[in-house]
Amino acid sequence: EMLRSLVGSEMCIRDRLITNEFITLGGSKSMLNKVWFRTGIFLIILFVLIKLFMEVHSVFTPIATIIGSVFLPFLLSGFLFYICLPFQTLLEKWGFPRWASILTIFIVLIAIIAIVVAFIAPIIISNVNNLIKATPTLQRDAEQVVNFSLNQMDKLPSDVTAKINSTMKSISDSLTGILANSITYITSLISTIFLLIMVPFFLIYMLKDHEKFIPAIGKFFKGERKVFVVDLLKDLNYTLKSYIQGQVTVSFILGIILYIGYTLIGLPYTPLLVLFAGVANLIPFLGPWLSFAPAAILGIIDGPSTFIWVCVVTLIAQQLEGNVITPNVMGKSLSIHPLTIIVVILAAGDLGGFTLILIAVPLYAVLKTVARNVFKYRQRIIDKANSDVKD
Repeated sequence: EMLRSLVGSEMCIRDRLITNEFITLGGSKSMLNKVWFRTGIFLIILFVLIKLFMEVHSVFTPIATIIGSVFLPFLLSGFLFYICLPFQTLLEKWGFPRWASILTIFIVLIAIIAIVVAFIAPIIISNVNNLIKATPTLQRDAEQVVNFSLNQMDKLPSDVTAKINSTMKSISDSLTGILANSITYITSLISTIFLLIMVPFFLIYMLKDHEKFIPAIGKFFKGERKVFVVDLLKDLNYTLKSYIQGQVTVSFILGIILYIGYTLIGLPYTPLLVLFAGVANLIPFLGPWLSFAPAAILGIIDGPSTFIWVCVVTLIAQQLEGNVITPNVMGKSLSIHPLTIIVVILAAGDLGGFTLILIAVPLYAVLKTVARNVFKYRQRIIDKANSDVKD
């Protein structure tokens, strides 16, 4: 009996030693506190959840449809909200009550729409009609340029020739697909217009109750979690506000510069080109180059001198935008490296097309803000735990 008791005690001691060795593996900290271990567990759980979601994604299709229907009006309303917010703040500093500031903003928006419809829209429509009438001539000129290029292909290496042929076939297939799906695009456009009716209602409530949003979310939490949630929402608000207000201001100023430059050199279809440039410049870093492409094509068709002047105007606008406008308007509010912007935009283009490209950079900025706040929150907990142990 004594021998059995000694053997049992020895086994118990051995089990405790093995347990302590496992707990202290890799240092004095527990295995569960290792960053690599927790990161691995998180990735495994994430991949399992993604796999399960892919297996039962049809269950969530109705929910995704509802969210998708509300997402576009909500997105446009948020965009307009951040543009109108500085004007609302200014009006309320002048003594306007909240209802009067909202009413004034809507009157100004309606006036802007009326001016666009009455004055700018006819110019754009005229440009579109002239472009349609000139399409055969432009097509003939473009064919001459293409034929000249094709005649020179014999002098190019075989791999370059194959790449050019592949690109031309891809462009042809894309144009064919656009023409074949034109009815679908028109139907989608009509349904989108009906959804846009919701935008003014979202905008009214955003302008009316925007200060109540963060406290309303924060009241569901307590202590450190409440501090974390409130700080996170404030940082997200600052990130989106900085990006939208800054990028719209930069695009507007750049559009004015391009309009003056294109008008001085006599480039055809200037209003259309400037309108496209204003939308394209909402994409940081790559936007100006996207707006340069159609202007360069029209410049080449119009003549070599026009193309050279288009390059000069674009170069001046780029230098002003990169060295003067953007640093003074946006500063370093987002702190995103240009290479990161290029990677994000390329990935967004493959995943969701032009629409996702427009929101890719602010979406990345939002995710970066969330990750930074989560890290700060975790670091705060670790520091507090370490201070408690020292005390």
